[in-house]
Order: sequence, then structure tokens, then C-alpha cells
Amino acid sequence: MNLQAIPHRCHCACCAGHAPAQFTLQSLNRRGFLLRVGALTVGGLALPALPLTAAEAASVKPRPARIIKPLRVQPVFTYDTPKRREATSWRNWGGIQTEEDATQEMARITDELARMSKRANFPLEVRSLVAVRNREQAVNVARGDHDVLLMYAAGGGGDVLEAMTLKDRFNLMFLRHEPGPVYLWYEIVHPRFLRKTVDDYGQPGMDVNDVVVDSYDELAMRLRALHGLNNTLGKKIIAIGGAGGWGAGMIQKAPEISRTLWKLDIVDYPYKDLAPRLKAARTDGALAARAEADAKRLLRESRVSLHTDRKFLVNAFVLTEVFKDIMQDAQTDAITVHHCMGTIMPISETTACMPLSFLNDDGYLAFCESDFVVIPSGILLHYISGLPVFLNDPTLPHDNMVTLAHCTAPRKMDGKRAERTKIYTHFESDYGAAPKVEMKVGQVCTNLVPDFNCQKWVGFEGKIVGNPFLDICRSQVDVRVHGDCAALLQEMKGFHWMMSYGNYLKETGYALKKLGVELNNVSVAKTV
Repeated sequence: MNLQAIPHRCHCACCAGHAPAQFTLQSLNRRGFLLRVGALTVGGLALPALPLTAAEAASVKPRPARIIKPLRVQPVFTYDTPKRREATSWRNWGGIQTEEDATQEMARITDELARMSKRANFPLEVRSLVAVRNREQAVNVARGDHDVLLMYAAGGGGDVLEAMTLKDRFNLMFLRHEPGPVYLWYEIVHPRFLRKTVDDYGQPGMDVNDVVVDSYDELAMRLRALHGLNNTLGKKIIAIGGAGGWGAGMIQKAPEISRTLWKLDIVDYPYKDLAPRLKAARTDGALAARAEADAKRLLRESRVSLHTDRKFLVNAFVLTEVFKDIMQDAQTDAITVHHCMGTIMPISETTACMPLSFLNDDGYLAFCESDFVVIPSGILLHYISGLPVFLNDPTLPHDNMVTLAHCTAPRKMDGKRAERTKIYTHFESDYGAAPKVEMKVGQVCTNLVPDFNCQKWVGFEGKIVGNPFLDICRSQVDVRVHGDCAALLQEMKGFHWMMSYGNYLKETGYALKKLGVELNNVSVAKTV
């Protein structure tokens, strides 16, 4: 049987008519596909049976390294030391008035930053504290190679602060109130620095959300958000079968938004290149032996059970290695698969569900469907939380409850411990291997709902209350909505959602604001 490119659109709820796949079956229904997939040829290329009896030990190959950039923070202390003058005002507000005051305060700041860095569970590189007292010094510091300029504005003029605040960098300000010494700019940061003595905001590169008073927890939250955003912007991701997007017009628009707003480096990897690469992998006896051993190892785990043909699982380990090779070649740790509910199946003789699950468990970023409406949210949430994320299909929120499901999900949702997993077929095709991950009941989770135009997302905190087994995608969770379910129902846009363990809504909202995107957090109580 030959495969040829013919106009085709899938009509399942998940993919909503993606663009034509490069390889499709002519006049072949689902049953025929399932019965004949083992005999398929791709472009005239027959896929031989996987040599599972091969005994060769697999050679050690370089694997793609996880790419996590530390957030480089340059702290700066601004102050002045006024001289007494008789019968006139000679000093500003503030508890830093002498060099001795400044020396003591700088030692305190250095100690506080060291303790905050030690507690942070994301890569944070805090530079040595620098004192700045004039505009020239400020300009020199601003030119450094940091990602974030953190101003401790105890005193000094507005021209000093303005010279340090570059609009193409991240800028933060820490102010001291209690227990002191109180800072000058605790009084005047809003009217003088942010508003320039008028009613409208006028400081490029900074707004009220970038100012923290006293709280290192609030400072750490902002740094975590900026760490996530800094790692998301410019991220390189492989798109097997090309980039796409769920929704009307999104096949072109979603990748465009991802490339312009998020600066994503999307590398298309066509199926015509995957087929011969997979053929070579499947004839590699050492790789076959390792795939067989990996399948045995997985099935020996007490919390894993198999409910599909074992060959699909073995083939999934082969496909995983091919994906790693492709990422290694591109020097990235992120991948997504377009046409994952059709085109890739006859090529790999399995589904991409388990490989994507394995990759996420190993700390990589791996998404199905190549939906660039939602993928930026997954990259951002991954780097903010430091955890694997779950791209899912939502259902209709009702009675403070919503069911989320997909046929691939990370098993190690907390980044450490694999949840109980049953391996079935992919639901829509009833083919291949897909994980039903039993996520932790009682676990608080972050849920992000991106809109098609990437202008206003919805977010809410939820709690996992069940792992049903409905006739839908295999990994499925019932999530109780902590917040205004009616607002969620009314405001939700787009289609796919993104979820992680933990609550990272504040960090996400802060990061999105830097891009001009609003987060409507329906878990925050509205006051009148």
C-alpha cells in the first residue's frame, strides 16, 4: 500500500481540523488502519520488525542537556549623606544619613540576599551589592550583563534611578519600611519616580508592580516569575511535522504570535526526515535491546500496569530515543509533535503519547499537537514552577468542577515521584500506548487558560479531587475550582489548557504583564 499526500482534516474534538498531514492513508477507515498499520510503507519505505532479540549493548550517546538559564541579578544601593545647615531644611526623609548608616545597611542587604538565594529553588545568580551615588555610576551599572537590576532606593536623586532603569531590562525596587531604617523612596517612589509629579505613569521599564516593600517573599516571587519569563523568551523548540495552532486561523497565527511576542525559535522538522531516521533507529540492534530493557524496567515498577500490546510500549522507547537525538542535534530540550493523532502512528508503529510523557519526566519540554496557542503557557509555567506541566483538553466548568484530560501526561508531576500509571491505547485511535496517570488527589494545582490572541488569559487555583475513567483521553482528572466558577465559565477562551502542581498564579500574572498580556485570576476574591 502506498501513502500519498491528499487533502485531509481530522474531525476529533482535540485537533479541530489541523492542516493536511504530509502522510495520510487513502480510503482507509479506522478499523482498516488498525488492522493494516503493521504492513504500511512510508514513501515506499518498509518498516522492518523491531529486532527485539538483539543482544548488543547500546553505545553511550550524548543526550540533550536541560537548558535552564540562571537569573542574573545586580543589586544596587542608592543613598546620600547630607550636611547639616543652620535654619533650613538640609536632609530628606530616611534612616540612611551617614556613611556608617550606609555601611551597616549594605551588610544587612548582602546577608538578606544570601539567605533569600539559599532558599530559592530556581537558579539565581546574585551579584555583589554595588553602591551608587551619582548618575555616572548609575549609567555604568546599567550597562552590565545582568538580567535584573534590583534597586535598594534608600536615598539619592530621581536622575540616578532613571539612569539605571532601562526599558529593555527587568527592573525591581526594594524599599524599607518596618522595622527600618526607612528609605526615602518609600515616601516618593509613586509621585516622583513612577509618575514624574503628574497623574499619569511615565517611567519606562518599571511600574508599581515592580516595587516591593519589606517582603523578601514578594521579592522572591517576582524573581521566580522573571526567571520563568527569561527562560521562555527566545526558547528553541522542535516542531515535528511543523508548527500549528488549534482554532480558526490559528495554524498560521499562533506560530506567528509565538515567534513575535514570545520570541520562540520554532524549528520545523518534517515527517519526510523523521521516517528514514526512525527506520535507521529500528534496525539498530543495540537500541532495540535497550528499548526492550527499558520496557521491562518500567513494567517492573509496582505502580505501573500494561493494558495494550507490549510492542507499542517497546516502540515508544525507540521513538523517545529518536526524539532525543533530534533535540540533541538542534541543541535544545524542547519538542512538540504535529499530527500526533494520525501521521506519526504508521511511521513509528506506536503513538507519541508515552515518549512525550517520558521526556517530560526527564525534565524536558514535550508537547503533543504542536498547538502554539497553548505551548508558550507550558514553557512559562514549567520554568516558573520547575515542574513538568500537563497540556490538556478542558470540559465545561460546572458546580465548581471541571474535568481535564489528554492521552499524554507526565508521570512525575511533582518532578520526583512517579504517580500510579496504567498504560492503555491512545483513546481516539484505540492504538499505540498512552498513559493514564493517576494524579495526586488533594493536590493544589495551577490552571492556565490562554486565549487565541494572547491578550487576556484566565487562571485559577484548583484541587485535584478524582481520577475518573471516562470514554475520553486517558489521563483525566476532576479538578475543583477554587474561586469564581461562573467567571471561569464566562471568561474562558481558546481551547487547550495548561496545568502544574502548586499555585503559581501570582508569578504567572506578573510575568505576563511584562509582555502586555493580562491574567484574569478568577481565584482572587473581588472586593467592592
